[in-house]
Amino acid sequence: MNATRSAASSLPNPGPPSTAARRHDIDALRVLAFALLILYHCGMFYVADWGWHVKSQYTADWLKFPMVLVNQWRLELLFLISGTVVHFLLDKVSGPRFAWLRTKRLLVPLLFGMAVIVPPQAWLQAQANGAWSGGYLDFLAAYFTLRPWPDGAFDGSEIGVTWNHLWFLPYLLTYTLLLALLLPALRSGFVQRAIARLRGVRGAWLFVLPVVPFVAIKAVWGDAPQTNAFFNDPQGHATYCTAFFIGYLLGRSDGPWGELVRLRWAALPLAAASYLALLAIWFLGLERIGWVDIASGFVQSFNLWFWLVAVLGWGAYALNRPFRGLAYATEAVVSWYILHQTLTVLIGAGLTPYALGPVVEPLLVVGGTVLGCLVLHEYVVRRVRWLRPLFGLKPIGAPGIAREVAVPGPAARGTCE
Repeated sequence: MNATRSAASSLPNPGPPSTAARRHDIDALRVLAFALLILYHCGMFYVADWGWHVKSQYTADWLKFPMVLVNQWRLELLFLISGTVVHFLLDKVSGPRFAWLRTKRLLVPLLFGMAVIVPPQAWLQAQANGAWSGGYLDFLAAYFTLRPWPDGAFDGSEIGVTWNHLWFLPYLLTYTLLLALLLPALRSGFVQRAIARLRGVRGAWLFVLPVVPFVAIKAVWGDAPQTNAFFNDPQGHATYCTAFFIGYLLGRSDGPWGELVRLRWAALPLAAASYLALLAIWFLGLERIGWVDIASGFVQSFNLWFWLVAVLGWGAYALNRPFRGLAYATEAVVSWYILHQTLTVLIGAGLTPYALGPVVEPLLVVGGTVLGCLVLHEYVVRRVRWLRPLFGLKPIGAPGIAREVAVPGPAARGTCE
């Protein structure tokens, strides 16, 4: 691409300056990120040596390589996209009203999921770990006493209840409420001038400056595990909240998005090189060398950001146009997210006694998860009015999320903040 061409003009399908254009790429990336999450959780049933709620007898070592490839950035991508969507939504309502609307939208599915969707996973995990031998209804009666279970019975058993894969919802809600609280400061003249300078970062600096907070997080917490337990997850909160606020700062401004598009080719080899460096450090045991162990935190941080630049840049370049079915998929993504892992665990555990082999069983687990989400969303969740808010869907006839992210396109003039 000609380096002298303006970054914004390199975006595909640039709408006319006075016309509002949907950010189809944000919609599409959100759908693809959750699709990747579903595949990743299916993979967790089969990857060798990695703990999960239940495991197949057909585990495989080679799965570690694609799993490591995506687990360095997939969740940060979700939080970054969520921060961008929040930026768009805040243009429509006041901070307090926005906080109330998002609390209802996220807290209701969380509580419903913890009460109805997640318990089958805890039951099967407790059975697999030898902590429970009875039926599901008896398990539910004990589960809803909210008393602690024996150590290791299931994820969250130490407090008696679990949200399992739904942990994303309370984390996102917390960062959203924090952002709403900080809105007056963020909209002050001084902060807006600082944000404008950050949005003016170009070239190699865009590969370096956003990595600084991630490097600092690694320097403070090192390899401390991200627990997804909310009250005991400082590194997780620091990392995900940083990604969320980066997404908010990206917002609708032309400059950063155009620069991400311009740098998309450069980001790919950098991402691949940093991924290979991580493989060398972890799988060849190089972390036993002191300075390499220290450097691995830097490599992880740069690997995370290089992949985000590549995904966001290519997404803005290739996906910022209408796609058939995108509005439907954007609406369905939350209910699929809520449903998918319980389906994966139930199908996987149900197929285990039949010993179908390392090809047929995974195909049935993945296919069954996708088909189950599709059928339940289309024929139950989407059509039953009182179920819709329990799965994060708006009432019938209300604007969907896809319309919520309708903003001036990144190539439109006069929309930079």
